Amino acid sequence: MSGALEGKKALVTGGSRGIGAAIAQRLASDGADVAISHTNGGDSADRAAEVVAAIRGLGRKAKAYVADSGDMASVKTLVDDVAADFNGLDILVNNAGVFLAGEVGPEGLTPEDSVRQIDVNYGGVVAATRAAVAHLPKGGRIVTIGTNAATGRIGFNGLGEYVATKAAVTAYSRGAARDLAPRGITVNVVQLGAINTRMNPEDTEWGAQLGATIPAGRYGSPAEVAAVVAFLAGPESAYVTGTTINVDGGMDA
Repeated sequence: MSGALEGKKALVTGGSRGIGAAIAQRLASDGADVAISHTNGGDSADRAAEVVAAIRGLGRKAKAYVADSGDMASVKTLVDDVAADFNGLDILVNNAGVFLAGEVGPEGLTPEDSVRQIDVNYGGVVAATRAAVAHLPKGGRIVTIGTNAATGRIGFNGLGEYVATKAAVTAYSRGAARDLAPRGITVNVVQLGAINTRMNPEDTEWGAQLGATIPAGRYGSPAEVAAVVAFLAGPESAYVTGTTINVDGGMDA
């Protein structure tokens, strides 16, 4: 526990599992009180409760909120509720997202899927950022989780619409960084390659094939992503804004 974030209040959207859960627990380990959001379905409530318990076990305040990241009004309510319950907000991590793939053409994504992906992956980030700006003080931090395919090689069929939403987020974050720099608020994007999660496990035949193509020779871990986010959320990153950092084992090198 570094204590670098002692006294800070953070919100991690989509923080009930995988990368989001790792980020939430790392921020707490570094001293922050942490709120997480999750959807209302499946085992997300149980997993969110586990993350909250882990954070409280570190001696930090924690609370889970149900929110629809594809509904801008719901996202605004989430941010405002967190700021009220935690008596402020210093760090926003836009991690919530959906991955919907389909090749271009009539057999690809449905119109409803396309709209949903845009609403969550882009609209949710915009809504959370807008709402957070009303609460963030000087020294505030906004970090968004993206994909290395947004600015590099896509590599696989069927990802055009997904990657487009992430490219939009990267462009938006650069613009937001310029707008917020005079207030001492930084805005950055962490672009991921192959990360070992329940949704994308490395211990499969496909994972072994993909891992062999990565210069580092393996998938990354959620903890490695969380370490980069923790740096961007901390005091030592005050002069880093409007940029993207790839956590991809050299895939886009």
